[in-house]
Amino acid sequence: MKKKLDTLTRKDQHITPVPRKKRRWLTITLVVVLTIGGILYSLADRYLIRHVQVVVADGSSTASSTSTTAFGTTTSTTTSTDVHATSDDWNYTSDDLKVQIQKVHTGSGSDQITYYVADVQAKDASSLRSALADNSFGTNITEDTSEIAAANNAIFAVNGDYYGFRDDGVIIRNGVLYRDSPTRDALALFDDGTIKTYNENDISSSELLAEGVTNTLSFGPILVQDGEITSDFSRVKIDNNFGNRSIQDANPRTAIGMIAPNHYVFVVVDGRQDDSRGMTLAELAQTMKDLGATEAYNLDGGGSSTMYFRGRVVNNPLGRNQERGVSDILYLTEGK
Repeated sequence: MKKKLDTLTRKDQHITPVPRKKRRWLTITLVVVLTIGGILYSLADRYLIRHVQVVVADGSSTASSTSTTAFGTTTSTTTSTDVHATSDDWNYTSDDLKVQIQKVHTGSGSDQITYYVADVQAKDASSLRSALADNSFGTNITEDTSEIAAANNAIFAVNGDYYGFRDDGVIIRNGVLYRDSPTRDALALFDDGTIKTYNENDISSSELLAEGVTNTLSFGPILVQDGEITSDFSRVKIDNNFGNRSIQDANPRTAIGMIAPNHYVFVVVDGRQDDSRGMTLAELAQTMKDLGATEAYNLDGGGSSTMYFRGRVVNNPLGRNQERGVSDILYLTEGK
C-alpha cells in the first residue's frame, strides 16, 4: 500500500518537460517582443511623449525659473495696450508698428506657386518676440501656430524653428538661454532691431547674450548673408531624424529676413497642393533677396508653414486649411 502511494505521489509531482525546440522559440519570441516594445517606447519617448523642462510664467515668454542662463475697408481698432491703430484683412498700422501682407501667385498649371509676403516695420525690436507652445520649453510640446499666437495677443505670427523636434542647437528665447548645444548655422535677433546669420560653433551663447541677442533660431539653412545668396543648396540635408533626406525639392516654406534694422520681411509658401507646388530653397533664397533682404533664414517648413494675422490663418497649411502643431512661433505685438 505504501509503495503504491509513493508511486502515485511521484506521478502527481512529475511535470512534463517543455521540448527544447519549443523553449527556444518561446525565448526568441520573448526577446522579439521586448525588443519591439523597447523600440516603440524609445520612438514614443523621442517623438510623442511630452517632456517639460521649463515652464514660462504668466503666458509671457519670461522664464519662471533660474534658467536665465539656460487691403479692404479700413477700420479703427484698439489693442489690449490701448494703442490706437487702423487695420483690415491685410494691413495693420499704429504709431509703433506697420504690417502689410500681400498674396502672390506665380507660374501656372503644375508650376504654380502661391506665397505670402509680410513687410513689417517696427519702431523698436521689442515688437518682435517669440513664444512657446503651452508656455513650456521641452520636447514634443506642441500647439497650432494660431493657438500660441492668440494666447500671446499676437497681431502677426509665423511658425518658428520647431526646436522641440531635436535636442541640439543654441536656443535663446526673449533673452533666456534654454539650450546650449552648438550644431548648425543659425539666426540671431538683436535688441537693436538687426538680425544676423551665424554658425553656432563660432560664437558662444554668453557672447551672444552680451551682444544683445533676444532670440536665436536653429534650423536653416541660411538663405541670404551680407546681401548675397549663400549657395545653390544642392547638397543641403535635413537633420538625421528620418534618413537625412534632401530638402532641396519644392516644399511649403517659412522664412524671415531683414531689410534694415527693425524692418523685416516674412515669407510663407504654400505647397504640396494643386494650386501651389511650393518652393525650392534656391527659389526661396532668390525671393528673399528680390524682396530686399540683406539677411534671410529658412525656418521649419512643410506642414508647419503657417502665417497668422489678426485672428486668422492667412495661408493654407497642409493644403487643407489644417494647421500642424509646432513648438514655437515668432510674433509681433505692440512694444512695451
